[in-house]
Amino acid sequence: MQKRTSDDLSRATGQSNMEQPVLQMEVVGVRVEMPTNQPIVLLKEAHGDRFLPIWIGMTEATAIALAQADEPPPRPLTHDLFRDVLSALGVGLRAVNIVALRDGIFFADLVFSNGVEVSARPSDSIALALRTGARIFASEEVVQEAGVIIPDDQEDEVEKFREFLDTISPEDFGQAG
Repeated sequence: MQKRTSDDLSRATGQSNMEQPVLQMEVVGVRVEMPTNQPIVLLKEAHGDRFLPIWIGMTEATAIALAQADEPPPRPLTHDLFRDVLSALGVGLRAVNIVALRDGIFFADLVFSNGVEVSARPSDSIALALRTGARIFASEEVVQEAGVIIPDDQEDEVEKFREFLDTISPEDFGQAG
């Protein structure tokens, strides 16, 4: 575990030790990439057009989706426990910073209200941010390297298809043969 403390003003604003510009991001949602069935969390620039897809595990995808849907699980998940422990200790999660992309692996820092930073996986960081209301940032360098622009017409078509999928069930396709 990597821990750092600092009274640096940039950390007090939740911008971590990133020296390059940072961009505020919003969580669009969790999707499954076909044909690999690999889940991704899709972030979008809060004030821009680029999307940042991050491949994640199924457990983290479920944790993120539940937090977005505001559906509490029957028993607390690890991220819920972490949120509750932070609250009991009187420490808040100020920000999540996605700081690097090396060899196809994203790296993030959790920035706490007491000035401590802890290195973490972006998937866990995002799941925790959604539970605590912390802001999510990504370095400009990461977004330049891995970000994509989805044209509006494609975005509309994808959304229409998602809406269609939400209205059907496997029974709608009947039996083959």
